[in-house]
This record gives sequence, C-alpha cells and structure tokens, in this order.
Amino acid sequence: MKLIAEPYMLLTITVGMYWITKLLQNKTNSVLLNPILITIIAVICILKSAGITYDTYHEAGKYIEFFLKPSIVALGVPLYLQLSKIKKQVMPIVISQLVGSIVGILSGVFIAKWLGASKEVILSIAPKSVTTPLAIDISSSIGGIPSLTASMVVMVGIFGSVAGFKILQLLHVKNPMSRSLSMGTAGHGLGTAQAMAISQRFGAYSSMGLILNGLFTAILTPIILAMLGLI
Repeated sequence: MKLIAEPYMLLTITVGMYWITKLLQNKTNSVLLNPILITIIAVICILKSAGITYDTYHEAGKYIEFFLKPSIVALGVPLYLQLSKIKKQVMPIVISQLVGSIVGILSGVFIAKWLGASKEVILSIAPKSVTTPLAIDISSSIGGIPSLTASMVVMVGIFGSVAGFKILQLLHVKNPMSRSLSMGTAGHGLGTAQAMAISQRFGAYSSMGLILNGLFTAILTPIILAMLGLI
C-alpha cells in the first residue's frame, strides 16, 4: 500500500487506466467506455480501497494539472489550419458563442436557485461550461468554491463528451460546424477531444467554440451575476 501511495505510482496508475480504457473504446466504439469517466471511477475505487487521501493523490495529479493550460494553447494548431474557412463565417460563430455563453451561465444559475442552492454554490456553478483552468479562475474571482467548480466542469464535460453528439443527432443538427461548435461550447475540453477524434475540421471548430465561450464567460459571468444581485 505504501508503494501505491507514491506520487509517481499514482500517476502511472492514472495514465495507464486512461490508456487501457482508450484502447477498449477504440475497439468497441462504445460511448459508455469514456476514458475520463472510467479512469475517475477506477482511481476513486483504488484510493478508497488503499486508504489514500486526496491530498496524497494531488501530489501526483499536479503533474497532469500542469499540462492543462498548455494543452488549451495547443488547440490553436488545428484552428490555425482551418483559419481561412473560419474567417468566412466569423459573425455566425461569434453570435452563436455569445448566446451559448449567456445560456450556459443563466441555465446553471436558475436551475441551482430553483433547487434551493446557497449563494456560494450558485456562484460556483455559474462558470461550469468552460475549461477547468478558466472556470477555477472565474469562480475564485466571484466568490465561488473553486473545487466545486472544478467538479462541475468535469461532470459537464463528461456528459457532453458521452452524450453530446447523440443529443445533436436526436435534434437533427447535421451541419458539421454547428455540431462542432456546440461540443466546444457545452463540453469544453472533453467535448473538443471527442470532436478532434472525428476529424481535424471538427476539432478546429470545437476549439473555436471552447475559446470563444471561455472568453465570453470570463467577461459576462460577473456582469450577469451582478445584474441578478448575486455579487
């Protein structure tokens, strides 16, 4: 048990579990075998059975966390390769992301209020639809609970990556740009990873959705919450 508690061993277990699940998903093509979801469940079970605290695991997790921000920057590569096509559709993209950002903020706030959540929880949920580093920064600046925000972001991302394309299919959304932007807006990094697995074009538009939604959410969250009298 002492060996398992070592940071590099925990890091190896986490990456190894993700890699194995990714292989299984590629072979079975099952959306239920989501590598992020299965890895989270497996790691929680291992930590609980071995009696390892979250603080101990965080020593290993910080190495993965370090690459979150550079990975977002790396999404600019497929975006650059599709830049000529994106330029021709700037206005529809910007307007759709502006609306998506507002809906993302308001939906979380109103549902949380309807369910009787405390003010602190509502503030933590408001930036749920952007990637983790941005969401944590927004949450900290408006008085939310960053750890709760991070959990919400992961749950939203997992749901988006597992069910996003299926929901769009049920709603008869067939346009590749619309589908990709929706995944980036609602599913942020995990949704974009799912889009990237389909094609570089899907990944590029999804990256654009992720970036613009993150930018609009960072700007609009404090303004909307202030208008609602929450901050």
